[in-house]
Amino acid sequence: MTLFGVDIQTIYLTTLIISGCLTVLFIFFGDVLDAASEGVPFLNPTLILAFLVFLSSSGYVLELITPFSSVIILIISIGFALIMDVLLNFFVLIPLASAEESLILTEESLKGRVGKLIISVPENGFGEIVIDGKGGMITRPAASYENSPIPEGTEVLILDIKDGVLYVIPYDLESEMS
Repeated sequence: MTLFGVDIQTIYLTTLIISGCLTVLFIFFGDVLDAASEGVPFLNPTLILAFLVFLSSSGYVLELITPFSSVIILIISIGFALIMDVLLNFFVLIPLASAEESLILTEESLKGRVGKLIISVPENGFGEIVIDGKGGMITRPAASYENSPIPEGTEVLILDIKDGVLYVIPYDLESEMS
């Protein structure tokens, strides 16, 4: 079948190449178009490009290997593309959008947390602290906030962070309760 004097297989292949290239460009420069998908979710550029890729690739393959008419192949390809787009949206895009940004702790989020010294802090020196978090245990260099020695195994409260070093003081839970 020809459309506008061009073979339908050529149209499918050209659409596949162009939509594939646009998908690659969208991966690199997609932040510019993210505003378009905020207001109207069905205008998500990812879903539109995926639909075009699924439609053109299935149409091209079906034109090559099946004896069906081009109209039936187009209908089958549209159905396949819609099903694949829905699956992509529900099983990939929606979970990614609702996932947390990151499990990494920021330095500001460490202030006020309690940790345990695994290497003692000498006077005017550095030790090491371990902090339990949602993403696991993390260790950071520590220094005494008051420039006094703190022995290994002491629970400490993080008061400040400067240049990646946590400044701590001994934390006594019983004195906080009374």
